[in-house]
Amino acid sequence: MLSPTQRDLIKATVPLLETGGEALTKHFYGRMLSQSDVARPLFNPSHQSSGDQPRALANSVLMYAKHIDRLEALGPLVGQIVNKHVALQILPEHYPIVGHHLLASIREVLGPDVATDEIIDAWGAAYQMLADLLIGAEEEVYAANEKAPGGWRGARTFRVAEKVPESAEITSFHLVPVDGGAVVDFKPGQYIGMKLELDGEETRRNYSLSRAANGVGYRISVKREGNGKVSNHLHDKVQVGDTLELFAPAGDFTLVAGERPIALISGGVGITPTLPMLEQALASGRQVHFIHCARNGQVHAFREFIADQQKQHPQLHSYTCYSEALPGDAADADGFLSRELLEQWLPAERDLDAYFLGPKPFMAQVKKLLREVGVPEAQSRYEFFGPAAALEA
Repeated sequence: MLSPTQRDLIKATVPLLETGGEALTKHFYGRMLSQSDVARPLFNPSHQSSGDQPRALANSVLMYAKHIDRLEALGPLVGQIVNKHVALQILPEHYPIVGHHLLASIREVLGPDVATDEIIDAWGAAYQMLADLLIGAEEEVYAANEKAPGGWRGARTFRVAEKVPESAEITSFHLVPVDGGAVVDFKPGQYIGMKLELDGEETRRNYSLSRAANGVGYRISVKREGNGKVSNHLHDKVQVGDTLELFAPAGDFTLVAGERPIALISGGVGITPTLPMLEQALASGRQVHFIHCARNGQVHAFREFIADQQKQHPQLHSYTCYSEALPGDAADADGFLSRELLEQWLPAERDLDAYFLGPKPFMAQVKKLLREVGVPEAQSRYEFFGPAAALEA
């Protein structure tokens, strides 16, 4: 339990976090991942090298320090963290490891004159308070997944029933449980965690579910990343009949119930979670404006599926935009998504629910454009394919 003095000390460190939080978290990750074999599999190296993970943690720590008196002001941040943790199976025994390296990093980066024993004790108490909050929330999700029909706790073995190329870069994996049992239902927009062993080392990843729930199995659709160790392994090595270890679905980026029209806007592999969201929206009779941006037709996945859905559902309006169109490509627009295109492709009445996913620069632009064309900001939602952080636009 934090004392009033410790709360004051935490709040007093906010200016330091605002100016040097990312340097602190980079040091923390470097320290922990070089020293802890237990923690290393839980983190994606590409998120470290890109700086995404340190930036996300720095933002989270800053928000926590700012709102140490009123944690409810953190809003959806806690839920996002809990879902990411559940998908990767973060367990109570992982928290002391993180806490040890975080406190050591605070002392090493800020120095003993700034990071006094009092400051370290305050942050130790604050970290434990947050850890207890997250552990409790995560256990609720683990228990609910275990008790749900078709649910489970921990890893469950699935077999690759089909492997289907969807574009030059994206391949779908249809997965069914080896035990032959049912699988837990999920909400469109959610993702699953996967555990693999590559080159003698355990690693974990999250992948969006790209088909509506059917109680029998799951489908993930994976983009081959240039330096992606796991994505290249899945594309090149994993074949029909092979097995993969999966964790139960998680995620809080899901459709909000209602009758308003929906805009689903995606860039590249960001299309994957919008597919089950589209199926759910069409089944409910809602009007859907489906906008997908890709480089060209070769890397445009699920084009035939969307065209087929459009034939079956007159309330679906589909548009494509190619930034690097190839000869013979047929898209509704060339170049990048613009305000003018959104003005044309969205319904005249801007009281709609917008969901968008893709590379972060793409999402920042879409967020800005939606605001400019009059979509209420509270009705504009997005998800990160990686560490959660603020999206500037």
